[in-house]
Amino acid sequence: MRAARMTDTQEDQENHVTGATIWLTGLPSAGKTTIAYELAGTLRGAGHRVEVLDGDEIREFLSAGLGFSREDRHTNVQRIGFVAELLASNGVKVLVPVIAPYEDSREAVRKRHQSEGTPYVEVHVATPVDVCSVRDVKGLYAKQAAGELSGLTGVDDPYDEPRNPDLRIESQNQTVQESAAQLYALLTERGLA
Repeated sequence: MRAARMTDTQEDQENHVTGATIWLTGLPSAGKTTIAYELAGTLRGAGHRVEVLDGDEIREFLSAGLGFSREDRHTNVQRIGFVAELLASNGVKVLVPVIAPYEDSREAVRKRHQSEGTPYVEVHVATPVDVCSVRDVKGLYAKQAAGELSGLTGVDDPYDEPRNPDLRIESQNQTVQESAAQLYALLTERGLA
C-alpha cells in the first residue's frame, strides 16, 4: 500500500519553506547589493532557497531597452516585483537590491504581494548621499559631477524615501555583516528565517 502524497502546502509546512521578497531600496552605492549577498550566504547556510535579483542584471536581461524615465523605471520595478513574487510564492527567499526610487512603484509591488498572500519586507538602506558619492562603486556620482550623466537618483532625479519601511539600515554606521545580521534578525522575528 502506498503512502498518501502530501500536498504542496503540507510539504512547505513540513520543511518550513516559506518564501518571501526582501526588497532593499536606497540610493546608488548605498550598500544594497553588498548587504543582499551577505544575507544570501547566511540564509543559504541555514538551508533556505535564495535568489538575488540584482538590478543591473535585471536591466540587462529582463528590462533591456528600458531607459530611465519615470515610466520606464516604474515598468522595470513592476517586472522585478512580478518575478520576485513568483519566486517567493514558490518557497524562495528573494533578495531584491534595487533602487526603486518612486514610492508608488514600491507600493504597487507590496500590494501585489499582499493580494497573493506572499510575505514582503521593505528595507531602506538609508545611506546619506554624501557617503554614497564617496563610495561611488560604479563611478556614477563622478560622471554626474563631470556633466557626463544626468538623472542620477538622489542627486538630480528624485528618490522617495520610504516613510514606513519594515527596517531602516544605516550602513555607514555598521559593517556589512552587522547590517545583514540586523536584517536576518527581523526575518527571524517574522518567522521567515
